[in-house]
Amino acid sequence: QVQLLESGGGLVQAGGSLRLSCAASGSISSINVMGWYRQAPGKQRELVAVSTTGGTTNYAESVKGRFTISRDSSKNSVYLQMNSLKPEDTAVYYCKVAVPSTSYWGQGTQVTVSS
Repeated sequence: QVQLLESGGGLVQAGGSLRLSCAASGSISSINVMGWYRQAPGKQRELVAVSTTGGTTNYAESVKGRFTISRDSSKNSVYLQMNSLKPEDTAVYYCKVAVPSTSYWGQGTQVTVSS
């Protein structure tokens, strides 16, 4: 079993910054992809940013240039640096880790951006 522990969410004013962290622990054989998704009230969960083992990153158009995903494979951890936050970034942010046979989700961390 794999557990994901997220941290770093909170309340910030528009234009501010937050850094989310996600650490995976448990029976991890190999991690292929680590990423962040978010879900705003009344909306579907959407991809924010992902990072592959090979170093490829992919971002949602709405966060390009403002958010940066990084990972520390030695710690099975992934991070999301969020700058120039906007009220529309308000959502619950979820960490997702994909291994060869399945994927795991974190419990989510609330990010609220006030105008």
